Amino acid sequence: MDQILDLHQEDFDVTVEPGVTRKALNAYLRDTGLWFPVDPGADASLCGMAATSASGTNAVRYGTMRENVVNLEVVLSDGTIIHTAGKGRRPRKTSAGYNLTNLFVGSEGTLGIITKTTLRLYGIPEAMVSAVCSFPSVQDAVDSTVQILQAGVPIARIEFLDDVMIDACNRFSCLSYPVTPTLFLEFHGSEQSLKEQVNTTEDITQSNRGSDFQWAQDAETRNRLWKARHDAWYAALALRPGCKAYATDVCVPLSQLPQIIVETKEDLIENRLTGPIAGHVGDGNFHCLMVVDPTDPEELHQVHLFTERLAR
Repeated sequence: MDQILDLHQEDFDVTVEPGVTRKALNAYLRDTGLWFPVDPGADASLCGMAATSASGTNAVRYGTMRENVVNLEVVLSDGTIIHTAGKGRRPRKTSAGYNLTNLFVGSEGTLGIITKTTLRLYGIPEAMVSAVCSFPSVQDAVDSTVQILQAGVPIARIEFLDDVMIDACNRFSCLSYPVTPTLFLEFHGSEQSLKEQVNTTEDITQSNRGSDFQWAQDAETRNRLWKARHDAWYAALALRPGCKAYATDVCVPLSQLPQIIVETKEDLIENRLTGPIAGHVGDGNFHCLMVVDPTDPEELHQVHLFTERLAR
């Protein structure tokens, strides 16, 4: 069940079976001028991404799966097959009748098995440019994120890596960025709109003591930059060979993001735990990747207590 069934270029939507992955769909769309932007990092199946309401680095601009699923074919536990927006329908609005599509998006297989999904597509931007900006403190980096969004900059990606994570990524991916809290940013749009986005963003980051931008304009350099970000899990594991990683996932209102990341860093240092931080800070989300020795009961206990504090 790995077929791409219906592509409607003029309507910006496509229907796929469960075996179709994100990268396979974008490879299929390459010559159409369209793409599907939700990018959770892994080359996940699109129906699986719908079932888990996946997010990712592009969510700040394009939304999560919840905003990008138009219709679902679902098999219920009694074998009934339903289409959440009506069979063969691809509506852009849901004001008439129940919004069953968003009931099943994120239901994780508990309400039914998704066997087809119709997805919203987007035009490939005329231009894309990525940048890296370093900061002297976590507070400065996250304050910049909040201010960029408040300024209405339609930024495509804005990712935060703390000093421990950037050091891990430098070692694992052979990069040479300063070992300080860092933002990875990406801008999409026309050449003219990119200039305006970049100028506004640079003004904000510099007012928060950010470094000059290090640019990645060609596709190869941009892909290398974002591969380093997507390889953060493996980079964190490489900090302590032989250990295991335990992922946490926290999402808070944007206004509370600077405080919680600063407090989390202080907690990690105080308890001598290895937990590099990376996050989709554009939507108030970050991951603290705990690297722990599974044979050390005391360390496992400390990590358990830390994750309880983090959740609270």
